[in-house]
Amino acid sequence: MADLESFYTQMYLIRRFEETLLEMFSEGELVGTTHTYIGQEANAVGIIDHLDPVRDIVFSNHRCHGHYIAFHDDPEGLIAEVMGRETGTCRGKGGSQHLCKGNFFTNGVQGSIVPVTTGMALAEKAQGTGAVATVFIGDGTLGQGAVYECLNMAALWRLPILFVVENNHYAQTTPEELAVAGSISARAGAFGIPAADLATTDVEEIHVAAGEAVERIRRTGEPFFMVLDTYRFAPHSKGDEIRDDAEITARREHDPLLVVQGRISAARRTEIEEAAEKRVAAARAAGAEAPLAGGVRA
Repeated sequence: MADLESFYTQMYLIRRFEETLLEMFSEGELVGTTHTYIGQEANAVGIIDHLDPVRDIVFSNHRCHGHYIAFHDDPEGLIAEVMGRETGTCRGKGGSQHLCKGNFFTNGVQGSIVPVTTGMALAEKAQGTGAVATVFIGDGTLGQGAVYECLNMAALWRLPILFVVENNHYAQTTPEELAVAGSISARAGAFGIPAADLATTDVEEIHVAAGEAVERIRRTGEPFFMVLDTYRFAPHSKGDEIRDDAEITARREHDPLLVVQGRISAARRTEIEEAAEKRVAAARAAGAEAPLAGGVRA
């Protein structure tokens, strides 16, 4: 298990990576679009620390960078990928939303990742690997019927899946209250799948709850459903912002980085932050020097 300094190291690295991407997008250095994970870092770090990159599977969505870095610790490959470079995770062909490395996969199509994860979990169960398949979705994905078909199959077939709903309260620009009726966690209960609701941005609290969930899945081989009350500080994509400034400011009081900063010495925080700044800057510079996908040099 990781300690608080390790959590902060990962969270700050994700934060600076995402902030750098927004800067690069504005300067025309990226290929395609990008959806940042700023404000949600504690979710990826707290959950993925319990997963084994060699055995376990993670399937993410369009907002995938935080999950990828927490799973693979590879900002270098990821930044080159979104720059469309040969040294990228997928040799510059997958871009921001379509990543594939080891047991980590992403897809930008809402809901499509849940059936694929369910099939992967079924395969792992059939092979007896003991792997846990984790799928990250948002509140907006709850409008897809495939999600409920998969909850039904996961319950019937007792599949080792951790369903994680990162509820950041907006499906692009649609507020949750206009799109999601009733209780999110109760959706899992309808299929007999146990669920946990976490209204916290504290990585340590998320880590404890996720540990219990993953341990339960490994012990029983059955699915579990987690709902995380979270918030993204940046726009959905780049500039499509419709939220009130006061709402965002209020949510920043619960910034997952601020929540844990007081538990780490100022000197150690400075070391962690400086190391992350240097690593992201070096990754950006290396990406700029790498050949473009297809062998064309910039």
